[in-house]
Amino acid sequence: MTRTVYLTFDGQVFRPEGPIDLEPDTRVGATIEPAGAKAGALGTFLAIAKSLKLDGPPDWSSRLEDYLYRVPLDGK
Repeated sequence: MTRTVYLTFDGQVFRPEGPIDLEPDTRVGATIEPAGAKAGALGTFLAIAKSLKLDGPPDWSSRLEDYLYRVPLDGK
């Protein structure tokens, strides 16, 4: 089960901003990323994709699988 939980670091420990449905001493993994407007040094996925200025066929969105898996136009 994966959830996004917002935490505040008090200088020693991370404290959740709301209740957490876990038993005490449950070990979990975490990825730490600042929340808010400055989150992520490169920005959102869409901002990064847009900044790449990729050039491709106009039907990418409707034929994504064809281009990803190299399905010929005739389906053979």
